[in-house]
Amino acid sequence: MSSTGERDGLHAYEVVLKHVEAGILAGTHHPGDQLPTERDLATQLGVSRSAVREAMRVLQTQGLITSSTGPGRGTRIAPARGDALARIFQLHLMLSDAGTADLTETRIALERSSAALAAQRANPRSVRKLRGLMTAMEDIEAVDEFNDLDTEFHVQIARTGQSELVADLTVAIRQAVREVIRTASTALPNWAEHRDQLRHEHSEILAAIESGDAAAAANLVELHIRRAYVTLGITTAVAPTAD
Repeated sequence: MSSTGERDGLHAYEVVLKHVEAGILAGTHHPGDQLPTERDLATQLGVSRSAVREAMRVLQTQGLITSSTGPGRGTRIAPARGDALARIFQLHLMLSDAGTADLTETRIALERSSAALAAQRANPRSVRKLRGLMTAMEDIEAVDEFNDLDTEFHVQIARTGQSELVADLTVAIRQAVREVIRTASTALPNWAEHRDQLRHEHSEILAAIESGDAAAAANLVELHIRRAYVTLGITTAVAPTAD
């Protein structure tokens, strides 16, 4: 049963991984599609059922599949979300000497782009969503709840710019540093002041998006992220810019 893996220079479970990944890349498998049963995959690929199970565990950890029991359930291709990316970024954060700084600069580059696109593509509906999130933040004092809404505000900017990939990356990077932000926010002696400043900056960013000023939106979101990280004592690679 392990001949396929040996022939290709792969472990048996890697044969299954490659097969499923190839199906996703080729467009054979789409989000929500059910994969063949464990027995069928083992027979089709000439590997053991334990190799299939091992591959499914890896794919589930990567966020590529979901698995549930019961009639009509089974194993399905997962919708694209930022969870798998977040785990990758978290590992990068743990293993890289400049992890936080690298992720910060990546986030800034992404969010400058998404803010500029949002200013160019915003419509009344997307602006209402952003304004609704800002309104919700006005009534929140707790760190965790506020940070969740703060993340959603930045994700909604990416969606306003009509970029789901940037939205997923925004979620992933924010989730990767979630505990760092939470710990630093909780330790702030002036959390309420910092929270109010974030709200004010959000209103400035939204005003630039609403007015269609792409350059201002990009600059404001960068300064917003950098100022927040300086206040929280989170490392960034370079100093804030002012245009």
